[in-house]
Amino acid sequence: MPESAVGTAEDADFPAPGPLSSHGPARVIAMCNQKGGVGKTTTTINLGAALAEYGRKVLLVDFDPQGAASAGLGVNAHELDRTIYNLIMEPRGDVREIIMSTEVEGLDLAPANIDLSAAEVQLVSEVAREQALARVLRPVLDEYDVILIDCQPSLGLLTVNALTAAHGVIIPLEAEFFALRGVALLVESIERVQERINPRLRIDGILATMVDMRTLHSREVLDRVREAFGDKVFNTKISRTVKFPDASVATEPITTYAPNHPGAEAYRRLARELIARGDAA
Repeated sequence: MPESAVGTAEDADFPAPGPLSSHGPARVIAMCNQKGGVGKTTTTINLGAALAEYGRKVLLVDFDPQGAASAGLGVNAHELDRTIYNLIMEPRGDVREIIMSTEVEGLDLAPANIDLSAAEVQLVSEVAREQALARVLRPVLDEYDVILIDCQPSLGLLTVNALTAAHGVIIPLEAEFFALRGVALLVESIERVQERINPRLRIDGILATMVDMRTLHSREVLDRVREAFGDKVFNTKISRTVKFPDASVATEPITTYAPNHPGAEAYRRLARELIARGDAA
């Protein structure tokens, strides 16, 4: 597998951001794609860690009942009594009760476990059911610069909650043709939420993941994505490498597990690009 995970040489780089004099209010970004296995959790963890490296205060919200983001940061969420699920179901709860610091300075976690799967059913009869997550996050918006929501691979009520709470959406997209087919449906869902519930919502960008630039297939998929979405496609690409699953097993972001690896630099580059675009402080 190729070890390179940075953009091509002709891609412009982005300047390292300066330090912040204060934190907040947070820009909330949902990491969303109804297709599983496209790099949502990997991107959430590593982008969060890269932003924290640049002095940003980041909250990672695990909003997938599988709890992969929690596990990827070394948290055994199945042993926790209280998770994001409890806050979703308790109107008077305080999200600060469940927020945990991680080994990465500046990166905090709101964990999830399988209990969250029950929320999809239980929220159906609730008033303002789409706004439960926005309510939970509201008290801490001024304490963070970026809040990243790791969504489940579904377009159900939990994902609608994430889109309702968010300012922007990043769509990780595996560089293969079958992955392209679902993006139109996802964009339609985002536009529906934008029209009916959250007019501030926008697509921040489409992130090509699992790229192998040695193959014609990957290059053709990237061309198709750029034709369809133009400048919504991030300049940064994330290549396929064994170091990402290795870092997951080590329960660390790649930025600390293998800080000099091209994969770590790719996520730092994505963080710089996001800030340069104005989509993060």
